[in-house]
This record gives sequence, C-alpha cells and structure tokens, in this order.
Amino acid sequence: MELTPLRYFRSIAAAGHMTRAAESLGVTQPALSAVVRKLEAALGAELLHRTGRGVELTEAGRVFLAFAEEAVLAADAGIKAVRELTGLEHGSIRVGGGATAITYLLPPAFSAIRRQHPGLRFYVREAGSSAVAAAVLAGELDLGIVTEPLRLPGSADLMTTPLVEDELRLVLPPRHRLGARRAFRWADLRGESLVAFEGGTAVRDIIDRAMDAAGITMTIVMELRSIESITRMVAAGIGVGFVSRFALGGTGGLACRDGRLTRRLAAVRRRDRVPSAAVAAFEREMVKIIRARPAN
Repeated sequence: MELTPLRYFRSIAAAGHMTRAAESLGVTQPALSAVVRKLEAALGAELLHRTGRGVELTEAGRVFLAFAEEAVLAADAGIKAVRELTGLEHGSIRVGGGATAITYLLPPAFSAIRRQHPGLRFYVREAGSSAVAAAVLAGELDLGIVTEPLRLPGSADLMTTPLVEDELRLVLPPRHRLGARRAFRWADLRGESLVAFEGGTAVRDIIDRAMDAAGITMTIVMELRSIESITRMVAAGIGVGFVSRFALGGTGGLACRDGRLTRRLAAVRRRDRVPSAAVAAFEREMVKIIRARPAN
C-alpha cells in the first residue's frame, strides 16, 4: 500500500475534521475524501464516522491507525537511514583551495549547501594550487579549486571543471603617485617595493612572468600567504601589491594596460573515484554559484 494515503489518514485522525486536514496537507477536500474511500474499499470496512463537528474514527479506524502510524514511522526511519548512508545528513566534505577561493568564492557555496543539508561537515584546507591538487590525488581532499594549467605529475588523473576567470589587480598605498589612475603600465612600477604572495604559488608565478616579459624589476620586501595580510601591509605603506578582483569587489584596484593579468580557476577531483552524495551535491552547488558571479 502506498504511504501517501496512510499519511493522509493520520492527518485526518489528528485534525478530526476533513476540511482542516485538507488545508494542512495542501489538497482539496474532495481529493482527501476520495483517498479515504479507496482505503475503506481496500480494507472492506468504514474508517470514519461523519459527525456534525467533523469526523471520528470507527473501531476499525482506530485499529488501522495504529498500523498506519507504525508503517509511516518505519518508512521515515528508513529514508533517514539511507540519507545518512549516502552522506546527505551527516556526511563530510574535504575541500582545498588558494586564498581567493577559500576567502571569497567558496563561502556562498558552503552557506547554500548547509541550508539544504545542515548535518554536513566541512574540512577546509588553504594552500597553493599544486599542493591542493597533490592532496586531491593522494585522497586527502575530495575537491580542490586550482589555477589552470596544473603542472605536476599525475594531473591527468584529475577531472577538471572550469569555474571562472580571475584578474589580478594592483593595489596601492594611500596617497601613492598612481592613485588617481584606473590602470597602470609595467614601466610605472619600475623600482617599486612589492608586497607579494609567497614564492611557488600560481599568483606569484603570474606576476613574476609578467614582470620578466616587461623587463622590469620590483623589490620584493615581503612575502605573504593571506590576501588580507597583503592588503593590510599595502595600506600601511609597505609597498604595492597584487590581489584578485574578487577581493576588491570586482571593480577596485588598477588593471594592467599592457595586458590583463588573468588566470582560470577550476575545480578538480580524482577521475577514478565516484564522489559521495554529499560531495556531488556540494560540487553542483559550488559550480553553479561560482559561475554565476559577474564577469568584472
């Protein structure tokens, strides 16, 4: 027997009134009456007495209600057990990414999936793209957000899902001589002090290669891992810096007039592993939210 008629019958018994039960269930009273008639026909007995104030259970109705309650509770327990098994109630998700991904791109995805499945737990690791990809390959992380292209052994074993294009923009100390501009040329920065991301990161590699191509040198006075630390050091007058457009609300900072400093961000996971229901649900939500971000 279908469970929906049993659930409807429980609601009628609890309300003691067909109209109120129909309203609580979001169905019409004729539809609810038809469900009761089908139950009575299947059982060969009347389940309800109609009274001036509503309905009352017959003796057969009281006997049947006990079994209906048991069946619905058992089915609900089974549904809960399967959801827990598949990871949508109490599963865990291990995610890694760089400073931009962890601080600015992933929080809305975490929030959205937590609203849908509040029992999920997250382990989040902030590291450079190579370290994140290596952790995914080693099975230490389920998903990673990395800068393409990856250059490490075994990267062909990763499934890659493009997410968004990022742009690195120049941030300046207060009252800097370039402060009135909206863009810069590399020649403008010759001899400047630079507050940089630590060596070996994808962002640092982009900046180093661009400076080499432009034939200019800046003095690296500090190397940091955190975007917030870089912006605070720049604000304190230590030097200029480069951070993601996402850290600047999409419109702050100076673009490079000699060629935009862009990178492609992608999600990676192992090709040979089927993701759990929790990981798959989070990946779908993450991709949808990040791709929906404005282009600039």
